[in-house]
Amino acid sequence: MSNVVPLRARRAPETTAREAAAVVSDLVAIAEQLHDVGARTAALGRPQVETERSVQMLLDAVTAVERALDAITDGGDYTPF
Repeated sequence: MSNVVPLRARRAPETTAREAAAVVSDLVAIAEQLHDVGARTAALGRPQVETERSVQMLLDAVTAVERALDAITDGGDYTPF
């Protein structure tokens, strides 16, 4: 699997704004789900080291999603339309 994302030509501004808003919405939902999964993971009763590693990896994923949101929204200042 490659972490290289091919770039496409820009589309019309109104299409780009709608797509960006949809991506932002999806990323916010993913971040919320990761938080929930982290809380449920902590309650599984697994060995402490395993639980801590799992929760930390989920928190790292949340951080990555939040960074993606910052990049898409120019640091949180986002008005799609």
